[in-house]
Amino acid sequence: MLSALSDWVVDVVDALGYVGVALLVALENLFPPIPSEIVLPFAGFVASDRGGWSLILMIIAATIGSLVGAWILYGLAAWIGRDRMTRFLVRYGKWLQMTTEDVERAERWFDRRAVLAVLVGRCIPLIRSIVSIPAGFRRMPFGIFTLYTLIGSLIWNSALIGLGYGLRENWDEVEPVLDWFQYVVLAAIVIAIVWFIWRRRWSKSARAARAES
Repeated sequence: MLSALSDWVVDVVDALGYVGVALLVALENLFPPIPSEIVLPFAGFVASDRGGWSLILMIIAATIGSLVGAWILYGLAAWIGRDRMTRFLVRYGKWLQMTTEDVERAERWFDRRAVLAVLVGRCIPLIRSIVSIPAGFRRMPFGIFTLYTLIGSLIWNSALIGLGYGLRENWDEVEPVLDWFQYVVLAAIVIAIVWFIWRRRWSKSARAARAES
């Protein structure tokens, strides 16, 4: 399936150029299985290997797509809002080992580091897409969100498109390196989730709290 998806991505960029890059990058924010490690390096390859395509315009197109995708997620999260999330946790939070207090702590953490979270998050696989969600939940000022999404996305897009431009016909060599980096990020997320569940269910403090109740 991933091979077919990669072939489709290449066909779209090949056929539509700047518009295809912008469209695919926007969709990648909403549907992470669309691989930016294919879209962006191939966009660089197209700019380097075929006449009529500009490296700068490829980066601009990708960054426009990044902003559009991020705005959509931000808007959806802002529309769902804290009240709906709180009602969901009151009803189902015990199954997720999450409470409203956990959400409040996460909100306080995000509020202290919102700019850094958005800026750096846009340069990290997997996190790139979902960082717009807490920003929307917390109603981060839209102008600030847009500015730092723009900067982070511009860095990420320039790096990958530039690599594809430099590697030319070997543009696909970027993918294995990013796959490795993505696995590291995924492992860190899994470890964080396991640690969170352990702390809430099996740590000494959690067992003591259950015993007292």
